[in-house]
Amino acid sequence: MKPLLLLALTASAFAANFEAALSFPKRTENKVFRDRVRPNWLPDGRSFWYRVQTGPEAHEFVLIQGPVGERKVSPTLQGLGLPEKPAVSTSTLKAELRPTRRTGESSGLKFINKLDEDVELHWINQEGGHSAYGSIRAGAEREQHTFDGHVWLITSRTGGHLAVVEARPQVQTFVIDGRGLTKSVSGPEKQPAGVRSPDGRHSAEATPDRILLDGRTLKLGALKNFTGKPRWAPDSSAFVISRCDPVPQRQVTLVESTPASQLQPRLKTFNYTKPGDELPSPELLIIRPGEGFIRVPGGLFENPFTESRHIDIQWAPDSSEFYFSHNQRGHQLYRILAVSPETGAVRVVVEETSATFIDYTKKTWRHWLHDSHELLWMSERDGWCHLYLYDTTNGRLKHQVTRGGWPVREVLHVDARERKVWFLAGGLRPEEDPCHLHLCSIHLDGSGFQQLTKGDGNHHVEFSPDRSCFTDSWSRADLPPVTELRRTEDGSLVCILEKADISTLLATGWALPERFVAKGRDGRTDIHGVIIKPSGFDPSRKYPVVEDIYAGPHSSFAPKDFDRLTRMHQLAELGFILVKLDGMGTNHRGKAFHDVCWKNLKDAGFPDRRLWITAAAKKRPWMDLNRVGIYGGSAGGQNAMRALLDHHDFYKVAVADCGCHDNRMDKIWWNEQWMGWPVDDSYIRSSNKEDAHKLQGRLLLIVGELDTNVDPASTLQVVAALQKAGKSFDFMPIAGTGHGAAETPFGSRLRMEFLVRHLSP
Repeated sequence: MKPLLLLALTASAFAANFEAALSFPKRTENKVFRDRVRPNWLPDGRSFWYRVQTGPEAHEFVLIQGPVGERKVSPTLQGLGLPEKPAVSTSTLKAELRPTRRTGESSGLKFINKLDEDVELHWINQEGGHSAYGSIRAGAEREQHTFDGHVWLITSRTGGHLAVVEARPQVQTFVIDGRGLTKSVSGPEKQPAGVRSPDGRHSAEATPDRILLDGRTLKLGALKNFTGKPRWAPDSSAFVISRCDPVPQRQVTLVESTPASQLQPRLKTFNYTKPGDELPSPELLIIRPGEGFIRVPGGLFENPFTESRHIDIQWAPDSSEFYFSHNQRGHQLYRILAVSPETGAVRVVVEETSATFIDYTKKTWRHWLHDSHELLWMSERDGWCHLYLYDTTNGRLKHQVTRGGWPVREVLHVDARERKVWFLAGGLRPEEDPCHLHLCSIHLDGSGFQQLTKGDGNHHVEFSPDRSCFTDSWSRADLPPVTELRRTEDGSLVCILEKADISTLLATGWALPERFVAKGRDGRTDIHGVIIKPSGFDPSRKYPVVEDIYAGPHSSFAPKDFDRLTRMHQLAELGFILVKLDGMGTNHRGKAFHDVCWKNLKDAGFPDRRLWITAAAKKRPWMDLNRVGIYGGSAGGQNAMRALLDHHDFYKVAVADCGCHDNRMDKIWWNEQWMGWPVDDSYIRSSNKEDAHKLQGRLLLIVGELDTNVDPASTLQVVAALQKAGKSFDFMPIAGTGHGAAETPFGSRLRMEFLVRHLSP
C-alpha cells in the first residue's frame, strides 16, 4: 500500500496536470500570427492584397503589385490606395435559383447574418439537388469554402428562400438582411413541369410511373420505376432517363433515451446499407422524339456498386454518344462506357482491373478533351497513381503522361490549348516525407515535367486569375507556415509574403512536435510520424507512451501541416508522450503499401507501429515502453481495441470510441471498398466481436447512443461478446450524442481519466 502522504502528493499532481490539460486549448489559442494569406486579386490578374494578423488584436494590410512582387504595407485598406470593398447586401442579389454549371478555382464566401433568426445554407449541385451545409446563427458570421461558379441558396429555418449567390474567383462577403428574397415559398418548392430540350422545342418529364414528352405519356410497355431527370443531348435529338426496380432497404433504429422535448424515449429510424445488402441495378433508356425508345443493354455494366437508383451520364458536345462510369461490386473492375444514342450500342472507353481493389473514391479522376477526342485518366495500374491519355474514338491508350515511384494526388488544372496539366504529387524527393504535396506540371505528351514548389513541407497553392503566378503556403508538423509568391511558368520565387510567428505560442510551454522516421516490417519502407512531449518536459523522467491511432485506408493521418494539435497536446499535459504515425495499409504511398489493408483491416499497420515506437524509444530513454496506451475513434476505435486483442504484449491500455468493430455492421461503401464482396470469412477474421475472447489489458469502450455514422449496435455486440467471455472492461454509452462521443466534454474527460488511472505510476 502506498503511504498516505505519497497518495496525497500523487492526487495533487494529477489535479494540477488535469487542470493544465483542460485549459490547454484556451491557453494556446490566438497565439500564431502571420500564418494565413488569402489573396484578393485585382483586375490586372497579377496584383493582390491581403489582410494578415500580426498580434492578438492587431493586423495589417499588404499590397503585392505586379510580377516583381513590390510590397506595400498599411494598417488600413485605404492606406494601400484601394477602396474598402463593401459587403454585398442580399437585398441586391438577382441570381436565379439554378444548378451549379461549372467548377472553377478554389474560392470562398463569407456570410454575415443580421437577422434575429438562424438561416440555413445549401449548395445547389449539378443536378439541381440541395446539399445542406448547416446553419448560420442569428447575428453570427461564417466563412464557407467553395469554388468559382458554385451556386448557394440561403433559406429561413422554415424553407423560405432568402437569397441565391454564385461564387466568384475572389472571396465575397454577403450580408443576410432578409430583404433579398429571390423567391417566395409557402410550402414545398414546386418543381418545373419538365426539362426543356436545348433547342426549346420539347419538354420531357419523368415520374415513377410514366414519362411525358411534350405533355403526352409515352408508350413504354410495362416499364416503370423511372428515376432522376431526363438528360437531353446538346442537339436535342434524344434524352436519356434511368429506371430501376426497387430493392429492400435496410433500416437502423436507435433509441434516444432522453429527448429534450419529452420524458419518454423516442425511436429514430433511418436507411443504412451494410456490406452484403442487395443494391439497386439501374438501367438506361434512350428516347428520341418521334422514334420510340431504346433500352440500353446492360451486359457491360452488370452488378454495379451503387446505392443510387439512377445513372449519371455526360453527353459528348457533338451528341454522338454519351458516357457513364461503372464500378462493379467488389471494386475490382471499373469502366468508363460510351453509348450510341442511335443504336444503344455500348463500348468500353477505359477499363481498370485489380486483384485487390480499385480506389474508386480517390483515384478515378478523369478529364474529357472533347475537341481532340481524348480522355485524361487516373490509374494505379503500374503500382503508382499516374495520368494516362486515351483516344476516346477507339478506347485505346495513347501513352502514359506521368510516371515514376511517386503518386499524383490531385489534378488542379488542365489547359487543352497548351496541352499541359498542373497537379499535386507526393513522394518526389527521397529525403522528404512522401505525403508532402508539391505542385508540378507536365505536357500531355509526357515531356517537360517540372516540380514548381521547393520547400521541404506540405504545400497549398492558389493560382492568380490569369494563372501566371501562384501563392504557395507550406509548412510541416515541426515548421510553421511560410507563404511565397511563385511564377507558374517555372516555379521561380517572386517574393516571400509571410513567415508565421509562433513565439507567443512557444511562450505558453507548447512544444513543436518532433518528426521521426523508422523502417517498417519489410526492413526497407520508411514509416513517418510525430512525437509530442508535455510542456515542462523533463528528460530525466520516464513517461508513458500513448498512441493516437486512425488507420483508415482511405487516407493518411499523421500530421503533415503545422497545427497546434490541441487534442494530442492536451493528453500530453497529463504526463504522457503522444505519438501518431501511418503504418502500411494507409493511403498515398503506392499500391503495394496500400494493399496491406485488403481483406485485412485488423492489421491496421500494427507491425510497423510497434517497430516505429520501439525504434523511437531506443534513442529516447524517457519513453517508457512498459506503459503504452492507445486510443482512437470510428475506424480508430476498431484499431484501438484490436491492439489489446492481437498486441497486448505491447499495448496495455486502450480507449475505443464509436468503433466499427465488425465490418459487417458498418456502412457499405467504406467496408466493401477494403474488405471486398461477397462478404466472406475475411470479415470474421477482422471482427473485434469474434475475437473478443482474446482481450487482455484495460479497455474502455465509448459509444454515442445516437450514432448514425457507425451503427452503435456494433459496440453493443462487442460488449455482449466480452461479457460472454467473462472479460473485465469499462463501457460508457453517452446519451444524446452521435458519432465521436469521446470528443464531447464528458467523453474527453473520461478518456483522460482512464488513461491516467491505468498508465500513471
